[in-house]
Amino acid sequence: MDHFQFRDSELHVEDVPLSAIAESTGTPTYVYSKATFLEHLLRFQEAFAPLDPLTCFAVKSCSNISVLQLLGEHGAGMDIVSGGELQRALAAGVDPARCVYAGVGKTDEEIEFALRSGIGFFNCESSPEYRNIERIASRLGVTARIALRVNPDVDPGAHRHTTTGVRATKFGIDIEDTLAFFEAHAGSPHCELCGLHAHIGSPVREVMPYVVAVERLLATIDLLEQAGHPISTLDIGGGFAADYETGEAPPARTYAEALVPILEPRVRDGLRIILEPGRSISANAGILLARVQYVKEAGDRRFAILDAGMHTLLRPSHYDAFHFVWPCRPPAGMTPPARTREPAIPGLKNYDVVGPICETGDYIALDRPLPALERGDLIAIFGSGAYGMSMANRYNSMPLPAEVMVDGTAVHLIRRRETHEDLMSHESRVAAPASG
Repeated sequence: MDHFQFRDSELHVEDVPLSAIAESTGTPTYVYSKATFLEHLLRFQEAFAPLDPLTCFAVKSCSNISVLQLLGEHGAGMDIVSGGELQRALAAGVDPARCVYAGVGKTDEEIEFALRSGIGFFNCESSPEYRNIERIASRLGVTARIALRVNPDVDPGAHRHTTTGVRATKFGIDIEDTLAFFEAHAGSPHCELCGLHAHIGSPVREVMPYVVAVERLLATIDLLEQAGHPISTLDIGGGFAADYETGEAPPARTYAEALVPILEPRVRDGLRIILEPGRSISANAGILLARVQYVKEAGDRRFAILDAGMHTLLRPSHYDAFHFVWPCRPPAGMTPPARTREPAIPGLKNYDVVGPICETGDYIALDRPLPALERGDLIAIFGSGAYGMSMANRYNSMPLPAEVMVDGTAVHLIRRRETHEDLMSHESRVAAPASG
């Protein structure tokens, strides 16, 4: 699934040893594989090719403009959720007409920016938002294309923080209220209400929740069209899973095998399909490279303290998410055959892999079997290309890490490491009052 492999007992990204990147760039650093990004995008495009969909990469999963440019140049549109993400897509050279804009709290400034830019679709989340888009579009003298986000009431089995398609969430409207929404809002000269959008959650490791959701959406389209509201576009969202453990996620073709037969007849009748994959493309295209600072024991616990933590990779502490962790140069006989929670390798020791942040909840992995670790060891945290750098923060005044893209033997710095000066560059001291 990716191009991070052990060769001669050392982890490489494509044709570059991770130790060389650590030496030139330092740690912590996000390291991406160009070949993996393109391979994963191509698999999605090929699997769903009978639908000729617009595949919009979820910018929130990995938002570096070099990544967006790479995917855009190979046919991807962009799924955005803020004005900042739209600005990134534009900076990457992506056609805004190939972008869809979701998010429950779009500001007036963001809506105007998107309209002036020529956004392809707003995925509208509520009646108040629709009225606001209509007001701004009227003032600008333009027409906004709208897909209504509906919740098909499908539980995808994801974490409660990322389950978004059930009833009574902050996202979208309940599916049974769709017809009433169209009856109230269709026909505006400044909003073309012509699509439906759903996003049931992430990551979704089963195919059936998508099947149920799509069937409910198609039944709703039939209801709308019978009432005189034609639907030209169906955005089925994203949330497709990634392999955080070897083999846990269905490949793109498995999702497609279930969904294409349902959707293909509608496509032949003129329905346009939009997909919004994110982590399924980016997660295993990146690792977080970190270094052990200290190893200590306290009671019955053994700690490996890294220079990366919840400020660098938030998912473990925020979602209790699993990321496979392994030294880049493991001892002889300890190269992992697969990325699992319990590697079948003798001689491992259990560690709490933690960061430097002043929070007990600052961890990457708890009670994790690993080869014996020492100060200075390089550590790879796998599956970090999605919601890694994009969720990184500056808590404890920690500068953001660097980002590197590897293409064969070439190593490209695509974001320099922040400095302490960068941390304070937007701040100023209040002038002391004049004495006397």
